[in-house]
Amino acid sequence: MAAYPSIDTELLRTFVAIADYGGFTRAADAVNRTQSAVSMQMKRLEEDVLQRPVFERDGRQVRLTPEGQVLLGYARRILKLHGEVLNTLREPHMVGAVRIGTPDDYVMRFLPGILSRFAQSFPLIQVEVHCEPSYQLLQRHDLDLTIVTREPGKEIGQLLRQEHIVWAEAQGFSPHEQEPLPLAMFNTECFCRDWACNALDAMEREYRIAYTSPSLAAIMAVVSAGLAVTAQLQSLIPSDMRIIGEAEGLPRMPMASIVLVRNPHSQSQVTETLAEHIAEGFRI
Repeated sequence: MAAYPSIDTELLRTFVAIADYGGFTRAADAVNRTQSAVSMQMKRLEEDVLQRPVFERDGRQVRLTPEGQVLLGYARRILKLHGEVLNTLREPHMVGAVRIGTPDDYVMRFLPGILSRFAQSFPLIQVEVHCEPSYQLLQRHDLDLTIVTREPGKEIGQLLRQEHIVWAEAQGFSPHEQEPLPLAMFNTECFCRDWACNALDAMEREYRIAYTSPSLAAIMAVVSAGLAVTAQLQSLIPSDMRIIGEAEGLPRMPMASIVLVRNPHSQSQVTETLAEHIAEGFRI
């Protein structure tokens, strides 16, 4: 079997930095080396290890050769696996499973970024996501972490975020002008729905619950079609909808609190680390 030279991960790290930053100078700062040291590394990579150029040089500008493009894909994969190995062997306790519960509301808005960043750091941890309304999640005792919406003054656990509930409808439609007002809301036992109905009752505005669903995506699909108005947390309103309010004859809505509840019987370094990622993700 032919013996091939090995590729030092530090050479690959510097190579990727040059590709990402477009030059040796900024890459040198990124990898905390002098520019001459970076140049020597790339000379070694090209002449001693690969025996072919990976950069085309034009003054201070560098571009990847076709071979360099191929190497870049492999280099990113190798460095990713290298990091996973070190995380696993240096922190063996960061292997396991964690169960989190969240209302459907937050899955598309917050969880993708949170879980992506968590997986990059701890790729061997299995995450189970259970989507149910807040009142149902609070009755469960088998979840490690639970994200729920609470009324102001009734917060429990760690406060993640506070924001207004707002009215919204599709751009180019005016269902708020209909009598009675058509609403698209979550199913029963949703305090957001209760607030909306109570506020409309207080101002003696006629309304009807035209569409209900346990799924935020389904509610937003109805609203996007111009069929109804909804009331949701402001951060959940997509860009193709417009926020409406008192100018359209609708009552002002209160603030809501998003909180994180830890299960005291299932705390571990794994759950606490994910809790930190969740708290950071809801601040963005």
